[in-house]
Amino acid sequence: MPDVNSLVNEFLIKLKKRKIEGSKATAKLTAELLRSFISQKRLPHTNQAGALIDAVKAVGEELINANPVELAVGNIVRRVLHIIREEDLSLTTAAVGGLSLSAESDNEDDVDQGDHPALSAAAVAAAARSTLRPPSLQTLLEDMPHSAAVPQTSSSGGDSEGKSKSADKNLMTRKLKHNVIEAVNELIQDISTCHELIAEQAVEHIHQNEVILTLGSSRTVTEFLCAAKEKKRSFRVFVAEGAPRYQGHALAKELAARGLQTTVITDSAVFAMISRVNMVIVGAHAVMANGGVIAPVGLNMVALAAQRHAVPFVVLAGVHKLCPLYPHNPEVLLNELKSPSELLDFGEFSDCLDFGCGSGSPLLHVVNPAFDYVPPNLVSLFITDTGGHNPSYMYRLLTDYYSPDDLVVRRRSTS
Repeated sequence: MPDVNSLVNEFLIKLKKRKIEGSKATAKLTAELLRSFISQKRLPHTNQAGALIDAVKAVGEELINANPVELAVGNIVRRVLHIIREEDLSLTTAAVGGLSLSAESDNEDDVDQGDHPALSAAAVAAAARSTLRPPSLQTLLEDMPHSAAVPQTSSSGGDSEGKSKSADKNLMTRKLKHNVIEAVNELIQDISTCHELIAEQAVEHIHQNEVILTLGSSRTVTEFLCAAKEKKRSFRVFVAEGAPRYQGHALAKELAARGLQTTVITDSAVFAMISRVNMVIVGAHAVMANGGVIAPVGLNMVALAAQRHAVPFVVLAGVHKLCPLYPHNPEVLLNELKSPSELLDFGEFSDCLDFGCGSGSPLLHVVNPAFDYVPPNLVSLFITDTGGHNPSYMYRLLTDYYSPDDLVVRRRSTS
């Protein structure tokens, strides 16, 4: 098995050099890296969950800083931290339940309860709040026999009792890591299948003889439209080309190859064509906690045109794109600038791009942003792998996947 530190360093280099493209690929690779990190992490005998959370935060902070624009990295780090907290809470709840059963049994048998291992007040309080996430049936079946088993004291059983307590600690450590890794495996599976789950809802939103407008290229949008076509829906798609990278050309070509009636339009023609459109369906780079969308450049213009003509603006996004931060948070970097060569040929405009006569700055500036921010009031509906949601519901959906303690991923300062 390769060293986890080398895996982390290799992934950091890829993030810094922007060699990983797409939120889905980035999220999946981040989850796989954290799974390997957790599996190889050695934990102390006490406060295993706290130690694991600190270790994941330390790695997560490096990953986020390597590419702050790719918010999917921070989303997955926070999801894994939330998983650790939930699994620790489930194990603590099962342990408290086991001690309660043991206490009742000991009262009946007149056995002294002073030898029972004591749980911290924080752990008991966390277990009392276990209604937030009840333990699964599998967790109960696995944990109850071990936690219900109380080490019996005898006149010569001091050594055996110490060994039993040490074995219980090792068992709890292995069970915590096992449960966390299993939950991360489920997260990776959810990321891999999000396109299919979103596409299954296409027939509920696309109807016969409608005209759909989209911009740029998105695999989620492609699968969504093709799924409606497979359900014998007949409709037409307008694809805005998405300058300056013209990703809409590739999308239009793929849609036409899969049998959809497709029309390519320029970005500047969106306002002219929007009156013929029944619905706008687009992908997203990230969805913020207020329901705002960070999307490919040009989509804010499309959203404004849709609002002006009362056309529904629908955003497709997997749950891994839901970010618990707000656009005004200092940790959020909303945009980045791409190379000017996508807009202008340096050879043709070299005289303008050269530094002017002693002015110290070029005469021509080129700005090529990668993303747009679409405010929530311009979004009609979000379709995720868990169903359709209004923008005002996004903050509630985020509470199911993130813990308030993990919104800012920063390692604990040592003083």
